[in-house]
Amino acid sequence: MADIKQPVSSEDKVWGAVGYLWILSLIALAARKNNDFIRFHASQGALLFAISVVLMLIPGIGWFINLLVAIVAIVGIIKALQGERWPVPVVGGMAKQFGDWIIKTAKL
Repeated sequence: MADIKQPVSSEDKVWGAVGYLWILSLIALAARKNNDFIRFHASQGALLFAISVVLMLIPGIGWFINLLVAIVAIVGIIKALQGERWPVPVVGGMAKQFGDWIIKTAKL
């Protein structure tokens, strides 16, 4: 049986894209935590934000890897606006657990 894709509303697409805008990912995660599409993208965005903050502390190579993180975030924004779920390479598998941890820890 083939998976039937649920249509994603324009509002959900915008919230999903906002989920990749660093600190705004936490707002999207808190405001729309019960929406699977938005939670998927906001969790990935929150993880990218956390990685970015840590990388700022590493002189030299940190800024280069941060540039890659920014490019990945831009691709995530595009995919969210297209209504697609796109797992971020390398860290995408950890994003759901990270998002769940944020919601549980911050009691959102």
